[in-house]
Amino acid sequence: MSAARGEEERIPLARPVVGEREEQLLIETLRSGLLSLGPRVPEFEEALGRWLGAERVSAVSSGTAALHLAIRAAGIEAGDEVVTSPFSFVASANCLLYENARPVFCDIDPRTLNIDPDGAAAAVGDSTTGLLPVHIFGYPAAMPALERLAADRGLWIVEDACEALGAVHGDGKAVGARGNLATFGFYPNKQLATGEGGALVSPSGELKERIDSERNQGRAPDMGWLDHDRLGFNYRLSDLACALGLAQLERLDDMLAGRARVATQYTEALTGIEGLDLPCPDEGGDRRSWFVYVVQLPHGTDRDATIRALREREIDSKPYLPAIHLMSFYRRRFGHREGEFPVCEDVARRSLALPFHPEMTASQVQRTSAALAELLQ
Repeated sequence: MSAARGEEERIPLARPVVGEREEQLLIETLRSGLLSLGPRVPEFEEALGRWLGAERVSAVSSGTAALHLAIRAAGIEAGDEVVTSPFSFVASANCLLYENARPVFCDIDPRTLNIDPDGAAAAVGDSTTGLLPVHIFGYPAAMPALERLAADRGLWIVEDACEALGAVHGDGKAVGARGNLATFGFYPNKQLATGEGGALVSPSGELKERIDSERNQGRAPDMGWLDHDRLGFNYRLSDLACALGLAQLERLDDMLAGRARVATQYTEALTGIEGLDLPCPDEGGDRRSWFVYVVQLPHGTDRDATIRALREREIDSKPYLPAIHLMSFYRRRFGHREGEFPVCEDVARRSLALPFHPEMTASQVQRTSAALAELLQ
């Protein structure tokens, strides 16, 4: 195939990086006959913990499962209210409904797109028991301010770091390793991919023991087959997925560097386009872990038409993300309406995810950027 023709092939929105090492560990695991509840699970947990600088890690079936187990471990009860972000993947709010608690939204910071600490403080009420900040698009949330708020008001914290593996706070602590309950996700478009999968960091051995039991139908710590001493779920992660995770961890630093390279190329190519807002640069020592490259289109731009026009040029793109409180289910359930969280709503209306993965070529970035620039002129 000629290079010229290759340039006209579709540029996908995302693509996992997998190769011979992933195949090797998968085959070894298949041949072992231990496909679930085998040795790969603790191997992956220990390796991920070493990479993060976290002592206690539990592998689970998805980031959503990690969020559900985390809020249960935090002590959530029916009727509780939890302050969280309306600008996130819906799982960060849905997990609260699983326990008959209520998400209370507050607006976001217009620069970082993360939950605004002042808005969070204003949203805390008599029924508030916890905070669930989201490190959106891999940028660290303002955890020191949120931790002070939690300490002052007696609230628990669960961090949704499902998009932020590899991000670092200004104080040098890795996102997810601050001593709070924290969750990660390993869907194929994430920094580390196990197909489906997630992980949960626990601040104590007691909480990890509870989480490890609840992910496995509430089985007793000694794995007694007939003794299920608490309510549990089927939130296990298979040994096959953990084999993928182990191989991915070996190359994670290189994949993160590849993502940062692509993001830099995008920023250089798109800077200066009138009205186009780019992802915020790192500031105050905070370091983003690049999950996606999301721009905000100029006000008045027809986003759907832009997506169609890019698709006609063999370039995938996607709205990213809708405001949770304006989703039809949340409107019906809680009576949310437009105008409640104006920063979030403006960002959600204009956000567009461009093709992004660590093996994108400079020519693919340039082709995408040139097409977008042409459409916005």
